[in-house]
Amino acid sequence: MRKPVMAGNWKMNKTRDEALQFIYAVSDKLPSNDVLDSIVCAPAIVLRDLVKRQGDSLRIGAQNMHYAASGAYTGEISPNMLVTTGVEYVILGHSERRAYFNETDETVNLKVKAALDNGLKPIVCCGESLEERENGTTHDVLTRQITLALKDISSDGLANVIIAYEPIWAIGTGKVASAEMADEACGFIRSLVKDLYCEKCADEIRILYGGSVSTKSVEELMAQPNIDGGLVGGASLNSDSFIELCNKAI
Repeated sequence: MRKPVMAGNWKMNKTRDEALQFIYAVSDKLPSNDVLDSIVCAPAIVLRDLVKRQGDSLRIGAQNMHYAASGAYTGEISPNMLVTTGVEYVILGHSERRAYFNETDETVNLKVKAALDNGLKPIVCCGESLEERENGTTHDVLTRQITLALKDISSDGLANVIIAYEPIWAIGTGKVASAEMADEACGFIRSLVKDLYCEKCADEIRILYGGSVSTKSVEELMAQPNIDGGLVGGASLNSDSFIELCNKAI
């Protein structure tokens, strides 16, 4: 059995005081880490504050990083900088990073390698646009994104990777892919991993669904055979709904 994951992506939300208020509210109300990986991916400015208060049942992640260890990259954060904050996870290749900040499949791959080299666990995002879904190229898009993101990643490295399927048309729109539609895409991703690596690797990798996941939709999504959790945006900003999401996930 793959341990389920509930990962909140706060995006560009919460001041330090709001972040601390959240973590104090959820710290003793989440399922044990033995049965669920509960993760909050927060803005870089509050990561250390949250790590110091994460408790036993919550882990903290970053939302992005550069692939270089250091250099003239104004405004960027390196993998080793994240490591010193104590975070365990980092989201890579989110569609908003691709759309607004010109990330490519190639830079995502560089970041995945750098994350693994530094002991971080990447949550690698993939997903198609509405136009790509409607013209029937979803599988082509996923094949390209996953193949390039995992290029030159060993099976040992893959064991520390989580994949998040996020159809772009469902992110922040209130639209949710049907549970069957989401599971089909996650199942296709699992078949890609099998083709790229082995059946055991495909069976073990955890694949999340993201795209307007809510407390109403999470149980049906989690009941699907290929969906191992959620990468949650808006519903992860409220402490009560995040607690409910985590408990429903198991």
